[in-house]
Amino acid sequence: MCGIAAIVSNQNVNQELYEALMVLQHRGQDAAGIATCEGSRLHLRKDNGLARDVFSSKQMLKLKGNMGIAHVRYPTAGCTSSAEAQPFYVNSPFGLALAHNGNLTNAEELKVQVFVDDQRHINTDSDSEVLLNVFAHELQQAGRLTLTVDDVFEAVSGVHRRCRGAYAVVIMIAGYGILGFRDPNGIRPIVFGERNNEDGSTDYMMASESVALDVLDFKLLRDIAPGEAVFIEANGTFHTRQCAEKINHSPCIFEYVYFARPDSIIDDISVYKARMRMGHKLAEKILRDWPDHDIDVVIPIPDTSRTAALQIAQDLGVKFREGFMKNRYIGRTFIMPGQKMRRKSVKQKLNAIALEFSGKNVLLVDDSVVRGTTSEQIIQMAREAGAKHVYFASAAPPVRYPNVYGIDMPAAHELIAHGRSEAEVCEAIGADRLIYQDLDDLIDAVGKGNRAIAQFDTSCFSREYVTGDIGDDYLARIEALRNDHAQERRNNRSVTAASQ
Repeated sequence: MCGIAAIVSNQNVNQELYEALMVLQHRGQDAAGIATCEGSRLHLRKDNGLARDVFSSKQMLKLKGNMGIAHVRYPTAGCTSSAEAQPFYVNSPFGLALAHNGNLTNAEELKVQVFVDDQRHINTDSDSEVLLNVFAHELQQAGRLTLTVDDVFEAVSGVHRRCRGAYAVVIMIAGYGILGFRDPNGIRPIVFGERNNEDGSTDYMMASESVALDVLDFKLLRDIAPGEAVFIEANGTFHTRQCAEKINHSPCIFEYVYFARPDSIIDDISVYKARMRMGHKLAEKILRDWPDHDIDVVIPIPDTSRTAALQIAQDLGVKFREGFMKNRYIGRTFIMPGQKMRRKSVKQKLNAIALEFSGKNVLLVDDSVVRGTTSEQIIQMAREAGAKHVYFASAAPPVRYPNVYGIDMPAAHELIAHGRSEAEVCEAIGADRLIYQDLDDLIDAVGKGNRAIAQFDTSCFSREYVTGDIGDDYLARIEALRNDHAQERRNNRSVTAASQ
């Protein structure tokens, strides 16, 4: 999962792109980057680390220009090499910089095509670099010294014909403008908006989530539709076109469960209200399946589950309490590479308030249960704080399968629910009772916000991959890349290389 942003303005955009990354930081903590365009000259700064650490005042002053793109990276194969920080750049044609959120499912096939047929060089293992070179080749087919808007949209159509998987993309074309587009399934989110200036000019912005537009006083216009492309010329002229022959709108439902900020609106669905409805559905399930429950208090596991937990408490008519204090200077354990680091960080990250647990039957609420490591440790913390019984509710159904569209969920055998019944998961994490959200209820909770969406990508729960190209061989290959042992080997190589 990554965060992307782009701005075309009548003034320097470096500061606002930085502020957009700060708002989107939850989407990736591994690396950050900004590319700007001053006339026809590109300026680029990117490195591993949080946005606040990657950009100094001196570096920001060098990022001149009235248009630019930005990226925060979360590696989908666990790689921590700074070489894969984005934006990526190629000099031909025209000079192109790309920021990408998602994952190409046919990246290996495309790498061969790009090298053999397109005669272009790929320098990293990133599918984003592959995507950039595919677009560059398609754009070059126009064979013009001067670029036209039609050339840009034809190149996007070429990308759709060749690329499979999930991609929300912003591309800056030096001297010409900024392009944004979305895969024909609309799996990953991207929105755009405008801001009217006192001099009568209009600034435009694109970003992964609407909250990035909000903080910079841009008016949200709408989402980029599946298969659609938006091109904003450097002078502010706005163009849009549907570039895919066939679309099948299937946004990732896990955005609403976990990744997106609650104050964002994605595909016309309020993330906050979707999470409220998830809590309502869970409360209905508890009252239906466990009408004589003895829950004394509902406690969220900070922060994503708070909205759902509050709704559960209200519907059950029991107390809602904050039982855990979060150290906000520790990274999110879900996106930390390596099991040892995840285990160590839980105690650093959360501390229980004993008086909220002592002698009580506690219902802990989390957004999901992935590996189960964090859940197991938090349940143990609740018991050590004096809880009489510890029940556990997940706002999501059992996560049993990998996500192949840009979320680095681990190898299947590392998912605690893979091959286990709900009762077995309950025993494994040490809960007295486990309540999972039903998949149909989750779909209804999210989909109620926009009934025009006929389906969602629910592959990590259902193993139904919306692109229709995911088989056992592909899953075996990504398992080899994503399991903890493979990630530790890559991290060790990166440390060794950095020390030489």
